Amino acid sequence: MMEGSLKYNISIIGLGYVGLPLAKLFVEKGHTVYGIDANEQKVNMLLKRQSYLTDFRKNEIRGLFSTNRFHVGTSFEAVAKTEVVILCVPTPLDSNHQPDLSYVLQAAQSTIPYLKRGQLFVLESSTFPGTSEEKLKPILESTGLLVGRDISLAYSPERIDPGSTWELAQIPKVVGGVTPSCTAFAKSVYSAAFDEVVVVSSPRVAEMTKLLENCQRFINISFMNSLLQVSEQLDINLWEAIEAAGTKPFGFTKYYPGPGVGGHCIPVDPLYLLWKARELQLDLPFIELSHQVNETMPEYIVERVVKSLYPKSAGESSVLVIGVTYKKDVNDMRESSAIPIMEKMQEAGLKFEYFDPYIHELTIKGKKYRTLPLTARNVKKFDCTLILTDHSDISYELLVENSTIVLDTRNATKNMKDRQSITLL
Repeated sequence: MMEGSLKYNISIIGLGYVGLPLAKLFVEKGHTVYGIDANEQKVNMLLKRQSYLTDFRKNEIRGLFSTNRFHVGTSFEAVAKTEVVILCVPTPLDSNHQPDLSYVLQAAQSTIPYLKRGQLFVLESSTFPGTSEEKLKPILESTGLLVGRDISLAYSPERIDPGSTWELAQIPKVVGGVTPSCTAFAKSVYSAAFDEVVVVSSPRVAEMTKLLENCQRFINISFMNSLLQVSEQLDINLWEAIEAAGTKPFGFTKYYPGPGVGGHCIPVDPLYLLWKARELQLDLPFIELSHQVNETMPEYIVERVVKSLYPKSAGESSVLVIGVTYKKDVNDMRESSAIPIMEKMQEAGLKFEYFDPYIHELTIKGKKYRTLPLTARNVKKFDCTLILTDHSDISYELLVENSTIVLDTRNATKNMKDRQSITLL
């Protein structure tokens, strides 16, 4: 801690969708941040004052460096200069849908030569309950420093919502330390940047909090997706029914269907909890069923595309895909349902191109695609327009006016007057 005030020197490991906004917040609050990322391309872009995130403009990157309190690099040596170490690295699933903690464990191991007495070590990456105490605590104590006496360890789940209007400081920060002193240290650090800090009794509770938030959304969105086929057969606009149900002033929360559940958190976090439950020889059938529904959505979407094109066959048809990122107004492709949908379109023999203002090129099963300019002339070339991501800066009027068929998985065309060519999925 710096003398005279609650200002900290902080190492933030991982400068992605979580780490970079967190670094910006701490710098804006007067703290000094040493950003560490193994990706040299990211570090070089930052050093050139360039941004790789849609939520960050170049002038914001320049502003960070202009404070002289923001430093970036690939070396972990900066950890030795700081009182706080925050881990914001990916926690994906492996090919068998099992938790992959390799980034967390490698990053923790890399800090070992530079850890010192009196530091606070915080994990923010989504993970299963028990990770902080069962996986990180032994690594930290391999230095001879004891957690709770010589070094502090806590968990604080990230709650960033890319592309939203939420200010990071306004999102309450949950913290849980291994010991009361660990919790107190973590609370002090986050209170120096966030408007509200919510203290829980342990890292396990904090870890469960993150999973609980995303399991709720995962299950409810998947439930809505499971209603799509029923609604199709009953000739019901499910979106209209959801809006009508949402007028009830109590007991109902609106969740919407879509082409699948994307992003790092919602499709991944529940499977971390499912894995942990199975380790305890317990079942979580709601998560299992939701995962099954989510996995079938790409096939269902492609079936609807092929059905809409009849009597033309798939091999004779072409589709313009609108939006390929996992959510609107971000350049994040993690777990995007557009990828398996386009893969299945390839398998079905459908020819397709795509437009996305945030993704300039893609490779689908070895074939390279570049985003197509969105013009009336280009839209008219295709037999069908498939909306997968409802980016705000897309002209849906242009799409509707120039498409023979529009399949809308996001209700992006809800305000269009002429809806004869539109089918909501």
